[in-house]
Amino acid sequence: MKKLLFVFSCFVFPLLTTAQNKNIPTDTTSMRHVQMDEVEVLPSAANIKGMLLLDRNIQYELEGAVDNMYNFKYDIAEKQFKSLRRRYPNHPLPHFLLGLSQWWKIVPTNIQTIKYDGLFFAYMDTTIQKAEKLYNEDEKNVEAAFFLAAAYGFTARLHSERSNWRKATVASKHALEFMEKAKAGNGLSPEFLFGEALFNYYSIWIHENYTFLRPVLLFFPDGDKRLGLKQLRHVANTGFYTGTEASFFLMKIYANEESNMGESLKIAQRLATKYPDNAYFQRFYARALFVQGYFTSAEHLSFEILEKLDKGMPGYEAISGRYASYILAYINQNKHRDLAKAKAYYQKAIMYAEMTDERDSGYFINSYVNLARISDQEKDKIQAKRYYELVLKISDKKSSSHKEAKKYLKDNRKVK
Repeated sequence: MKKLLFVFSCFVFPLLTTAQNKNIPTDTTSMRHVQMDEVEVLPSAANIKGMLLLDRNIQYELEGAVDNMYNFKYDIAEKQFKSLRRRYPNHPLPHFLLGLSQWWKIVPTNIQTIKYDGLFFAYMDTTIQKAEKLYNEDEKNVEAAFFLAAAYGFTARLHSERSNWRKATVASKHALEFMEKAKAGNGLSPEFLFGEALFNYYSIWIHENYTFLRPVLLFFPDGDKRLGLKQLRHVANTGFYTGTEASFFLMKIYANEESNMGESLKIAQRLATKYPDNAYFQRFYARALFVQGYFTSAEHLSFEILEKLDKGMPGYEAISGRYASYILAYINQNKHRDLAKAKAYYQKAIMYAEMTDERDSGYFINSYVNLARISDQEKDKIQAKRYYELVLKISDKKSSSHKEAKKYLKDNRKVK
């Protein structure tokens, strides 16, 4: 559901407010290939002079800071971003990076925490103000357009997660408009391609998965799903500022939309290896290993996640604990046959799910299902019935868990 809300806020809502605006360009797929030498029109040298986004020295200087941010060493990263801000107070780049740092404090909580919202919106608002000034001075400034599209896009995303639909609509409308203008810089750097890549993929994904939106999508510029994936791979492999973001989306797209866990696992492994203290990448990698049957690696990584959670490391919160605990419980139950440890880890998974109020999650429900199975295996049918009665209350009536619980309670109705 959250994905659909995000799609609405970033693509559908702006459509409803701009469909009658004939001045908005209608072709978002002019860059049919991602090779730099195939772009027909590039900004002139005068237009690109002074772009920090293209400055190799700045990239060299910030490489460690960007890596620290994605590795959840926020304080170290933000010191370097603030140092850049002191030298370039009128440029949007340092403000955007400071906002992105706040965003990655929110991500590990599945966007639940609101304590970083104020700073995030403040930094994105400042990014927009600085970029607007540059854009007003020169409407061919594709770097300014890039930062406007990016800042409005991230702003729309968080507003949609918070159900602030009017603000999400306005921000996403601006994001789409400036994404079109930033396209002129596609041949300069893969950074400019990121927004178009997401649009190309998700506009088609919506068409394929939400048929009731197809009449609305007729007003949209055409997308190209395969091109979107190709562009995202290019950005992931070559982008400096947007490379990790592109990899993040690719990892999730392959797992959730493309049903290609093999590709998703490769990206997750690369991200988790490069950023070993990024709780989101670590738990995604652990889950990918688990789903693919790499139990030894999944077990080892899950132990690490719980250890970092116990140490209070940034980003390692209840959600990561739920993932790791369930994986360890399942492996102890089905591989090591250590039912005592399995029960303990299932109880931990339940505890962590309750801490984040995610009682409808699969891990929460399946933890009770497996506790019931273990109780039955241990000949404790009374306890098994108690667990199955809970499963009956919390699971969907059409789910296999609900059917299993219903059958067990029927078959053992005389047990008291």
